[in-house]
Amino acid sequence: MAGTQDYKLGSHIFPRGWFMIGDASKMGAEPTTVHFFGKDMVFYRGASGKAHLVHAYCPHMGAHLGRNNTSYIVRDNERVEGEAIRCPFHGWRFNETGQCDDIPYSPDFIPKAACLKTYTVIERAGAIWMWHDPEDGAPTHDLPAFDCWDKEEEGWVRWVMDDFGILDLHPLEIVDNMADFGHMTPIHGSRDLVYFDNSFEDHVCVQRFDAGHRTLTGNGAEVLSLDTWYEGPSILQAKMYGAHPSHMLIAHTPIEDGRVQVWHALMVKLPFDAPQEERVATARAYQKTSFDAFAQDVDIWSNKEACFNPMQIPADGPYGKVRIWYRQFYNPRAEAETFQKRVNGTVVTYGTERPAELVEA
Repeated sequence: MAGTQDYKLGSHIFPRGWFMIGDASKMGAEPTTVHFFGKDMVFYRGASGKAHLVHAYCPHMGAHLGRNNTSYIVRDNERVEGEAIRCPFHGWRFNETGQCDDIPYSPDFIPKAACLKTYTVIERAGAIWMWHDPEDGAPTHDLPAFDCWDKEEEGWVRWVMDDFGILDLHPLEIVDNMADFGHMTPIHGSRDLVYFDNSFEDHVCVQRFDAGHRTLTGNGAEVLSLDTWYEGPSILQAKMYGAHPSHMLIAHTPIEDGRVQVWHALMVKLPFDAPQEERVATARAYQKTSFDAFAQDVDIWSNKEACFNPMQIPADGPYGKVRIWYRQFYNPRAEAETFQKRVNGTVVTYGTERPAELVEA
């Protein structure tokens, strides 16, 4: 596997940002081990249902908080109390801030240093998201709102998560797609190309693309308009405008250096005049079409060698700028502005001006 140092991205092996760590519908109350960024962590839900994420190993004597089936603390269902988690080895309990607040056999003395590392975690839009920062700093930008999730009254049908599993691929190879104008026709069936550009604004990278399609439009008479963007290093969203607007999600999270887990999802806006079952079936059919299109990318990624220096030609799109933009997440946060200033602005790869009438307000 090719790693971060092979791509010369920066001093951090893993990037700074918000990352998906699981499908919320599949992550229950019981402590569950998750492995990302080269380390074990334990996810659990408190009595309120609130999501929590902690370092996997107890600071007392190193017992794993999520991997035990024989301790009586596990058998008696005492691992989670309120919003706190209890170690199966000696029963030390850690509250939601990570501070030990109970030692069953030492009621009068709890070391102040007995603190379990916790991670910032948010449940939103059907997923669990964590903030990861090699410098252990607070989030530098907000988790995306995914606001269509809360607009069911406007016709939006919520997505379900497609888990594409684990790819032996550095995430940079996925992010390269933002600049990759040349693959749109052979991989995705685009035709009658109209416009393609990229814009960069601090931690956000945007792709705007207008074209016909071999199967999704009829006889070249219609144009698909796509706005695709990253907010940070790992969360891609896209809006496709048309008869039924859709909102796509692709999330990828490093497991180890050079290995990622990938998810996909799609929401669709549909009229209310059809029965709910029919609306859901239509939305799932749209999501399957989007899944199949993304699978075309995954098919390439799963069978390619690492590309450290693209043999870029002018018509390709600005790979170099995307990679410079991406480097801000692999270097100390104090240096992020340096990379942002090098790329902020817009690069037009195809066309002269985007036709405003192609995109709905």
